Amino acid sequence: MASRTRVPLKLQELPDLLTVREVADVLRVSPLTIKRWGKRGKLPAIRINSRGDRRYKKEAVLYLLGIQPGEN
Repeated sequence: MASRTRVPLKLQELPDLLTVREVADVLRVSPLTIKRWGKRGKLPAIRINSRGDRRYKKEAVLYLLGIQPGEN
């Protein structure tokens, strides 16, 4: 299995909805931590498609970083 090279994410270039992996990379925590935070209400997830994949609003992620909209 080939290793994946991760390109650093720039806050101003983030999409409006982020995947579990993207949020984990931005916050520098594991994807499992992101899922746990969602279950506890710390970072609410939006469920999409029939599989129930999680997406997170960019504003919610920036809030956890202490960044208000328009600051980045």
